[in-house]
Amino acid sequence: MNKKKEKEIFDKLYKTAKENIHNSYSPYSKFKVSAALLANDGTIYTGINVENSSYGLTMCAERVAIFKAVSEGKKNFEAILLYTENESFIPPCGACRQVMTEFDPDLTIFLTNVYGEYKKMKLSDIFKWNFSL
Repeated sequence: MNKKKEKEIFDKLYKTAKENIHNSYSPYSKFKVSAALLANDGTIYTGINVENSSYGLTMCAERVAIFKAVSEGKKNFEAILLYTENESFIPPCGACRQVMTEFDPDLTIFLTNVYGEYKKMKLSDIFKWNFSL
């Protein structure tokens, strides 16, 4: 991915995720997360974290976005962006990494912060040993 295309993708996903953060349902942790997933056909799917008082039932933003896309027949993705209103870069949890690798072990991930800065990486760089049958 060249720098111009990377910046275009980042800008589009960042704007979408930032606008969607207010939908986060995080009354327990107060830690809002928003994700914007770019399918290979150009469609963007959003996700936010949805907490539950039984923490094990909480769903991360990344999985919400992926499950929305898959439920609409999309299984090929170009990139996912994670946005938080935090100063640091927050990576996806292990469960989200496992779900993402099901569809693309080399998926491009943009980690962002409240300042609009980002780090780009490949899923395979942060998740080397995934479970597989």
